Amino acid sequence: MDYRAFLIKYAEIGLKGKNRGRFEDALVTQMHFAIDPVGDFSIRKESGRIFAEAHGDYDYDDLVTALSGVFGISSFCPIVTVEDKSFEPIARMACEYVENSYEDKNFSFKVMVRRGDKSFPMQSMEVAAAVGERLLERFEGLRVDVHDPEVYLTIEIRDKVYIYSRELPGPGGMPVGTNGRGMLLLSGGIDSPVAGYMIAKRGVRLCAVYFHAPPYTSERARQKVIDLARIVSRSAGPIHLYIVNFTDIQMEIYQKCPHDELTIIMRRYMMKIAEHFAGLEGCQALITGESIGQVASQTMQSLFCTDDACNLPVFRPCIGLDKNEIIAVSEKIGTYETSILPYEDCCTIFVAKHPVTKPRLDVIKKSERKLADTIDGLMEKALAETEMIKIHS
Repeated sequence: MDYRAFLIKYAEIGLKGKNRGRFEDALVTQMHFAIDPVGDFSIRKESGRIFAEAHGDYDYDDLVTALSGVFGISSFCPIVTVEDKSFEPIARMACEYVENSYEDKNFSFKVMVRRGDKSFPMQSMEVAAAVGERLLERFEGLRVDVHDPEVYLTIEIRDKVYIYSRELPGPGGMPVGTNGRGMLLLSGGIDSPVAGYMIAKRGVRLCAVYFHAPPYTSERARQKVIDLARIVSRSAGPIHLYIVNFTDIQMEIYQKCPHDELTIIMRRYMMKIAEHFAGLEGCQALITGESIGQVASQTMQSLFCTDDACNLPVFRPCIGLDKNEIIAVSEKIGTYETSILPYEDCCTIFVAKHPVTKPRLDVIKKSERKLADTIDGLMEKALAETEMIKIHS
């Protein structure tokens, strides 16, 4: 079937009352970002519905993939349209739709009619009954079941007539850009891309910062993070990725601070740098992929010490998930295979053999005083030399 239009459905947006239009506009913007590379489409809002119509050729599978990643879409339906709003053209198209959409015509069905145009001369129930009768006459294997049908054939009578029966799932959530901005601390691991995806799904626009440590981490590790950001951007939209050379700061910490405290102290300076760029981007929060107890730096005591280094709130959407649950999400969103590539990031290179699991904030701050003469200059140098890349899917 050559589908020239799609009906877009949303869930949470419908509960926004007087603000619903703003959320719909944000959804339309994200849809354009996702589907414009696929082909020439116009998108319009109409009485609680959003329609995407194709002008010219496009690849159906590419479009389905694109719409399946747009936050705010709960589901979408490939539809056929009837320009002539009279019964005979509607009935003919309904029969043609079933003919081309279902190879096996042996199923139960129910015709659902929504008459948005009240000037249409037939009532909804009349249209449903008459179209159902035509389908039964045309296809021997069909049978009506008004209580639990295998197929709902929906006919919407508006400025045009829209016919559809298949509903494809979207990711749900809220359109990106409707709930502020967040700065994601993005590593090359499994957890942080999942955290970014989960927060973006709630409507937060992402920026990201990655801490690079050449020569201890390779260019392949750097490219791996760029690739992860690009995968996340398929749903989250464009991302400003800040790449910070963290080597000098790490080496200074390694040389002057107790080794069992290395990870905590390094994380504290990462948070400070991330907060700096968050301020430049107008972000209201930092985002990390930490999960309670997963590693030594993610115990409650460690997280408390880490959060003390910054003023912005820290969002941790993976906080209550175990590793298998996080992996399941990463496989779903397409980041897992990239995350497990064997290119180490700076956090895994400088890990102590026996890291402290219950750090005390006063002890950590005392250790940091050993850096007082040099750390400010190293921080300024790292900030000045940071590279920013605009990531698009």
